[in-house]
Amino acid sequence: MAGENEFLLHALFMGIFITFIYDLLRIFRKVVPHRGFFVSAEDLLFWIYCGEEVFLLMYHESDGTLRWFAVLGALTGMFLYRKLISPYFVKYVSMALNRILKLVGRVLRFLSKPLKILFRRTGTAMGRAGRKAGRWLRQLRRILKNKLTCFLKKLKMTIKA
Repeated sequence: MAGENEFLLHALFMGIFITFIYDLLRIFRKVVPHRGFFVSAEDLLFWIYCGEEVFLLMYHESDGTLRWFAVLGALTGMFLYRKLISPYFVKYVSMALNRILKLVGRVLRFLSKPLKILFRRTGTAMGRAGRKAGRWLRQLRRILKNKLTCFLKKLKMTIKA
């Protein structure tokens, strides 16, 4: 009986741990906004990791046997963490990280002001060189895009044939 209680406690902590890891992922998403493919890839990696951790817990604690009280313990840990800690943890940690990043951005902008002034005072030669480089890069981009489009069309025709 004591072993089962210990297993239940480990399952409870596993639920808390899994939810904590997901909260770290949520904080990352609030600080560094992104969508679509990357969110799906993050979720896939998260669930692979969680599946591995749960499997290892079941393997070590109950010789690979699925115990429903362990599943209930993990769900209880997730629920308690989600209701009691998670809202405040995600909100305040992401707010603090956003403020730190905003402060770092201000410091970098302040430190880069002398460089901006230096580039402005060097005259129009730098401006002309920058415009020429920009024009050259736009032309290169257009040429590469056209070549890639042509290649893709040829590839589609080859596949259909």
